[in-house]
Amino acid sequence: MIAVTILNRLIMAAVTLIGVALIVFVLLRVVPGDPIAMMISPGATPADIAAMRAHYGLDASLPVQFGLWLKAVSVGDFGTSISLKRDVLGLLGDRLPATLELAFAALVLAVFLGGIVAIIGTLARRTILEPVIDSLNGLFLAVPDFVWALALVLVLGVAFPLFPLSGRIDPGIETEFHTPFYLIESLVTLHFAIFADVAAHMVMPVLALGLPLAAVVARVLKATLSEAMLQDYILLARLKGMSNLRLVLQEALRNAVGPTIALTGVQFTFLIGGTVIVERIFAYPGIGNMAIDAVINRDLPLIQGLVLVFGLLFIIINLLVDALVAAFNPRLAHG
Repeated sequence: MIAVTILNRLIMAAVTLIGVALIVFVLLRVVPGDPIAMMISPGATPADIAAMRAHYGLDASLPVQFGLWLKAVSVGDFGTSISLKRDVLGLLGDRLPATLELAFAALVLAVFLGGIVAIIGTLARRTILEPVIDSLNGLFLAVPDFVWALALVLVLGVAFPLFPLSGRIDPGIETEFHTPFYLIESLVTLHFAIFADVAAHMVMPVLALGLPLAAVVARVLKATLSEAMLQDYILLARLKGMSNLRLVLQEALRNAVGPTIALTGVQFTFLIGGTVIVERIFAYPGIGNMAIDAVINRDLPLIQGLVLVFGLLFIIINLLVDALVAAFNPRLAHG
């Protein structure tokens, strides 16, 4: 039963990716603008333009172009970036780890802060502290990530310059990384000075991405904890003399985790999408920043590769969330 479920999910994932690729492929070719016109020199002849279009496969019909591109992608050939003149798959491999480190760091921060706020809010139920916590949480929830990014630039980057404003690592640091996962590699290899520099460059973008998600986690977890605290098994445990903190942590929390994981997973996909603007603000060299450049330059192969990567990330995250929810609720394992 589990094998059938996994197979169905994989088939649906493949169909979804093909559908997303088709929609993006068509839209990119019907919107105004010619990527070849942005590449050629002013003195190029019509023969030069035709040769360039043929080189990038833009002289065939749309169905033929899509079929050729899909065939190439199936064997790992995402084409060559029109603006950067590099293999798209290589570019994605260089930039994706930076975005993943940023997104997962923001997720850890959001779960940590949101969990603490939710637990404190649950313990403060029916006290004067509860409306204060709810109001502050609502404020954090209302402010989008790019506004947090701009505010952090002004406060922590300009008024009180505590952290670097841009980039992923100080250009003055001379080191050779063997993987594109700078944060993880510097920690594993015990290069703590480099680790501290990479982490310092991540502080502001991680805060910008993590604070709105932390507010979502806090609201959902507090609601589920409050509901769990009204159940009979909590009353029985209270009669046994358990303190409120033990009731929340040992009894209510394990039953409130499932719904929180489900919604956090959905919000995490939006967080990855939010890296596009946040990376641009902090000049962070991830796929989000590269996506904006690709759109500006009408770099069709790179845009198509980026869309597939984003789509694949969303599908993988949803599958992982479903697995985690089933792990915390065995009744859903065969659903």
